[in-house]
Amino acid sequence: MSLFVPEFDETVVVRAAGAEVVGRAPTTVRLLADSGATGGALSTQRVTLREGADGAGPHRHDHSAEMFFLLDGAADILSGDGVVTAGPGDLVVVPPGRPHAFAAVPGADADLLIVLTPGVERFEYFRHLQRIALGEAAPESLLEVQELYDNHFLRSRARDTRRHAAGERAAEG
Repeated sequence: MSLFVPEFDETVVVRAAGAEVVGRAPTTVRLLADSGATGGALSTQRVTLREGADGAGPHRHDHSAEMFFLLDGAADILSGDGVVTAGPGDLVVVPPGRPHAFAAVPGADADLLIVLTPGVERFEYFRHLQRIALGEAAPESLLEVQELYDNHFLRSRARDTRRHAAGERAAEG
């Protein structure tokens, strides 16, 4: 096992007003610190999901663990074949290679701090997602950049079943 030692020697400070925001309700992403700013130690963003919105569909990272810290609200986080519902102050860490996804619980908002470590340059990935949402790029263009962003898309029966059941409960309620 090798020990990763980041190579940066300056404190990284990102002021709330200075963070780039991509997306728009129901999903916004505040780009906080990319891998290049932290010498590869981590990349981090804050994701705000409104009223049961999906965050990311099932995927895996081969080279990074992903940490989800729930600042507020409630989120369903897929990890492997299980789904954990997290509330304010809860922490979920998904190891490299494990399928995962996240979404706000139906009928609820979720505000998450997300950290990948070691870091991957990911800000351009989120900008790419915004271009897709605006119709400026095709959704299948993401398949071409999976390796670049260490973001490999998957299918998950556990997540699909959970989201479908939750959607039915919300419709009945």
